[in-house]
Amino acid sequence: MKRLLYLATLQLTIPAGYAQTERRILTKYEQQESPSREIQEQVEALQDSIDHANAVGALERLDFVVEADKLVLKRGEMAFVNSTTNFISLSHDLAIIQIAPFNSGGPNEVGGITLNGQASNIKLKTDRKGATCFSMNVMGSRLSANVTIILPKGCNNATVTISPNFNAHRVTFYGRLYPSQFTRVFKGKESH
Repeated sequence: MKRLLYLATLQLTIPAGYAQTERRILTKYEQQESPSREIQEQVEALQDSIDHANAVGALERLDFVVEADKLVLKRGEMAFVNSTTNFISLSHDLAIIQIAPFNSGGPNEVGGITLNGQASNIKLKTDRKGATCFSMNVMGSRLSANVTIILPKGCNNATVTISPNFNAHRVTFYGRLYPSQFTRVFKGKESH
């Protein structure tokens, strides 16, 4: 009993925050390099702001491409993919959705499908936190879907959700949104 009381007293005397406090101590070399790191971080933050402004401008002009590097399919299956062959684009009212998780083959000859459609019911809004939400309906001969693009504040990283109107085969893209003029995507043959 005395041991238990001693251990309880010992635990109470150790400051609670002591074990959880951590801080980084810089070496002399790191201290000398520190101003250049700060400048580099400022330059990166400025570039992110420029990328975000370009992305929002592209959404407003209806002239953009989201190059996807990750896909999440209906049941949560995830695939890291080539951003030059996995994309969604909009040029005025013509939307293209290309999903190509394989390296070759498929109806579009680049490893998947390519669907074209007309965009309508386009909406753009910004929430209180600065995130931009772009939504549209896309209708084509082999496509009828709602497309939602979420662009967080301060960057051009986008999340695109494609929800078909006639089935539950929802696909989510993760990638970067660029004005069409800066894209490097490769469009395959339209799927029939």
